Amino acid sequence: MILKALLLSLCINSFSVSLAHSESREGSGSMETSTRPYRISEMREACRDYDRLRQPFFGDTHIHTTHSQDASTQGTRMTPDDAYRFAKGHPAGIQPFDSEGRALRSVMLDRPLDFAVVTDHGEQIGEVHICKTPDAPGYDSWVCWMYREFPRVSFFIMNARYAMLSDDRWGYCGQDGENCLTAADTVWTSTQEAAEEAYDRSEDCQFTSFVGYEWTTAPGGGGHLHRNVIFRNERVVDLPISKMETGLEAINLWKELDRQCSGAGDGCEAITIPHNSNLSKGYAFTSAAELGGEIGSEEALLRNRYDRLAEVMQHKGDSECAISPGSSDEACQFEKVAVRKYSMFGPPEPLQQVDYVRDALKRGLDLEEKLGVNPLKYGMIASTDTHLGTPGLTEEKGHPGHGGAGKYARDEVPVGLVDNLEFNPGGLAVLWAEDKSRDSLFESMLRREVYGTSGTRPVLRFFGGWDYPEDLCDQSDFIEHAYAHGVPMGGDLSPVTETSPAPTFAVSALRDPSKKQAPLERIEIIKGWLEDGELREKVITVAGGDTDGTVDLGTCTRKGTGHSRLCTVWQDPDFDSAQSAFYYARAFENPSCRWSQWACVEAGVVCSDPSTISEGFEPCCAESHQPVIQERAWSSPIWYSTENSPEAL
Repeated sequence: MILKALLLSLCINSFSVSLAHSESREGSGSMETSTRPYRISEMREACRDYDRLRQPFFGDTHIHTTHSQDASTQGTRMTPDDAYRFAKGHPAGIQPFDSEGRALRSVMLDRPLDFAVVTDHGEQIGEVHICKTPDAPGYDSWVCWMYREFPRVSFFIMNARYAMLSDDRWGYCGQDGENCLTAADTVWTSTQEAAEEAYDRSEDCQFTSFVGYEWTTAPGGGGHLHRNVIFRNERVVDLPISKMETGLEAINLWKELDRQCSGAGDGCEAITIPHNSNLSKGYAFTSAAELGGEIGSEEALLRNRYDRLAEVMQHKGDSECAISPGSSDEACQFEKVAVRKYSMFGPPEPLQQVDYVRDALKRGLDLEEKLGVNPLKYGMIASTDTHLGTPGLTEEKGHPGHGGAGKYARDEVPVGLVDNLEFNPGGLAVLWAEDKSRDSLFESMLRREVYGTSGTRPVLRFFGGWDYPEDLCDQSDFIEHAYAHGVPMGGDLSPVTETSPAPTFAVSALRDPSKKQAPLERIEIIKGWLEDGELREKVITVAGGDTDGTVDLGTCTRKGTGHSRLCTVWQDPDFDSAQSAFYYARAFENPSCRWSQWACVEAGVVCSDPSTISEGFEPCCAESHQPVIQERAWSSPIWYSTENSPEAL
């Protein structure tokens, strides 16, 4: 498959010219076009399902398989090939396995994904491969013996050495790490082959995969500064650039991507996506060159170019916002990991506003005024961070856990709740693109026309301009008009016009079409701005409202009314052209049962009757248990800058 990809690359220039002048189809009919509106970087047939006004494609950009050290020590056997098959809608068996190798649990998506990215940890992929390959040099080392015989102990020891204590590889890696680097090449090649095999290059364009990996480091006693690296096409770095090559500082990752990828002259292109900022100990959105420092000019340019998106939700919690001084938004209490069990040293730490994306967006406004470029200009997506190799497995009912930081299920299904109470099924990434080709999807990530959901599939659109009419939602050309007279989520408002004193925003949400999911309740717009040197925020409900939505906790039956569609045009009454600002939309569904409550109900737990609370289900009745949640979607922001200068790219 790698040879096939290389041959495809040789044909890319002539193919791009011919494809640019090919026929394409638009949604309900065919149309001829001189070119597609995105840069074509690969050889493939034009996707039949094409819409110049763009479509929402649902996927998962954060997936771990058996190649990741943490997933493998938990018994995960799913390979990248298996993960992509699962994403396409095929069933999969997950741990534990019996003595004959048969999985004791089976899972399957009720709706396939449109795209997925396997992002195994770049750190230790060679070391793990050696420990699982009997004829590999180093297989008989004490480290590999421990990995096989005491995997849970191995998880902590191997990660402690590589993530925090030393950049030196284990002795069994050989001189200059040659054995482990050779093994890493084997795994990286197979990862690329799996992505190529899963990618539908035909005009059917049924499924899209990207080549990717996770750069992982945990400085400051366990702060999560992890980033997923996603490549545009099959042209990628020779080996994953890991913490072993960069040290703890993400700025070195971007510099190496500049050198090995974008600077290689072969069409390689990549973005990076920070995740779990909620567990970053205050470091995720401060300097990536000096731990705890402020972002400087060189870093601002690199960060703006590579860190295009932030993962606002995954199975280890929500990273949108936290209630703290200056923020009283009650919706910020959603899926918080309140206990800092990731702190390696000292007592658990409280939530910090600086760890959350909304605070980063606000500070980005201030940094732009100082540096001339906004280094914290994030679009927002969500994903699962599954460590079972099961992308898109976000259904609350029947959630099996995602491994990783969750409960250990290598040898047996956990007694009682299958995961720790504070974790959740994770979210989905949604990309607005013309079609499902890699180029079209990657361009949507570059321009940040993306949104995240907490796991369900509402369709959210958000536009900003200066003269949207109040009745735009009722017009048949709503989307065409919105693009023609403004910008979509992820965009920058044009300079202030003389005729429009304040920007207007058009926002629309359609409920998840699955009847298993709740209808819509409301849409909010969150504004953040810089006023006289102070960072401020406001939450405004612009559509919908109280629907009397409730949940019967004994049966998880939903009650109340709701909406199939919400749409409105809103103008900011407090706009000041002298203040930089951002706006993003947040759509809520009616309340529904959380995964943990579904499990409690199915186990027959009645908290008023202690005899019904069997072993492992005690958390069902804990004070900290939140049995009801409101699924939601977060749009990427739209920015207004007093500078009105082109974005530095």
